Amino acid sequence: MAKAIGVDIGGTGIKAGIVDLEHGTMASDRVRVPTPEGAAPEDVLVAVQTVLKTLDVHESTLPLGVAFPAIVKRGKTLSAANVSKEWIDFDAERFFRDGLGRNIVFVNDADAAGVAEARHGAARDVLGFTLLTTLGTGIGSAFLYDGVLLPNTELGHLNFREYESVETYAATSAREREGLSWAEWAERLQAFYSHIEFLFSPDLFVVGGGVSKNAGDFLPLLDLKTPIVPAIHRNNSGIIGAASLAGD
Repeated sequence: MAKAIGVDIGGTGIKAGIVDLEHGTMASDRVRVPTPEGAAPEDVLVAVQTVLKTLDVHESTLPLGVAFPAIVKRGKTLSAANVSKEWIDFDAERFFRDGLGRNIVFVNDADAAGVAEARHGAARDVLGFTLLTTLGTGIGSAFLYDGVLLPNTELGHLNFREYESVETYAATSAREREGLSWAEWAERLQAFYSHIEFLFSPDLFVVGGGVSKNAGDFLPLLDLKTPIVPAIHRNNSGIIGAASLAGD
């Protein structure tokens, strides 16, 4: 069985696991630690080292993929919405490679989730344009056309109404912060998805992030022309996608 390690760094938690590359499934338990307050590079590196040691793969030669919540271009992080501003224009791939003492593949977290769903999930064998969004601390997005990734889209940072970023209005964190009911939150999601549906005319929406496990509480409340389904791999999509890319 071909395997690889995936690490998914999020705004609130850092998750990792070993992935079966043939089937795109978890080949180990998922381990998680809280994202360090402030999410500065050195602190995040220590947390990643911790999850790898917990998995007992810190000395493994398996391929390793790391997913991160920022624009990632040629190994550099160019944004920092829910982490320290130190990540802006930061050579993150080299930083992790040196800090972990091994080669890695470094990718945007929503893009990793998109790859997982295109290869082994809700977008597998879907022709045309699939638009995946991850709902969590922020809103991530991945564009897939006939299963091919167009990296580094950032729909969560669209200006929307009086909000500088729509994720401030419609992310899972906004629902939790404001104590919104599922129906109240669905009204916000309706506005967001209707807007991007008009802009991009996708063939399929896939919704990932931790809240996708509760998809039955809010997806049926949305009225869209485009089919909208939960990510099959739920909150493991980032781990599986990062590992899959590392295993290529």
